[in-house]
Amino acid sequence: MPVLQTPQHIVVMGVSGSGKTTVAKLLARRLAWPYAEGDDFHPESNVQKMAAGKPLEDEDRWPWLRAVADWMSAQADDGRSTVVTCSALRRAYRDSLREARGQVRFAHLSGEFDVIGERVAYRGGHFMPASLLTSQFETLEGLGDDEEGTVVDVNRAPEDIADAVIAGLDLST
Repeated sequence: MPVLQTPQHIVVMGVSGSGKTTVAKLLARRLAWPYAEGDDFHPESNVQKMAAGKPLEDEDRWPWLRAVADWMSAQADDGRSTVVTCSALRRAYRDSLREARGQVRFAHLSGEFDVIGERVAYRGGHFMPASLLTSQFETLEGLGDDEEGTVVDVNRAPEDIADAVIAGLDLST
């Protein structure tokens, strides 16, 4: 009789511009797991607020975080592990995501403000303006020692970052 494995969810987290989408897509492809872009779960009011250069408040974030966790739970209910992007800047936000069914682990893409700021300044087509990066760094709480996850420096090629996440979370491909 086969042993049932608990679905896993890898939340690729970090500030805007840290490479979450690029790395998460690489991970999803390598692991053959469904992928979701956390930004797609924001209500339009959040997108408009950020596009206007206003940082989100906690009351803006809770429904968004619940929507991300609900997606992970729905995937777990169907026996699927997932990869999802979500800034998950505070421990309380990660606690909310951990309410999803399945095992939720984090890949924190970490980098210096100047490195990430340069990336944000030159990317196009994203609703998040570079002016909000400071507030994201101020909000960021790193992973606690008791949180399942890995921290990876973003100052390298995306493929190398994905390799480091896979090694850090002991995932097989």
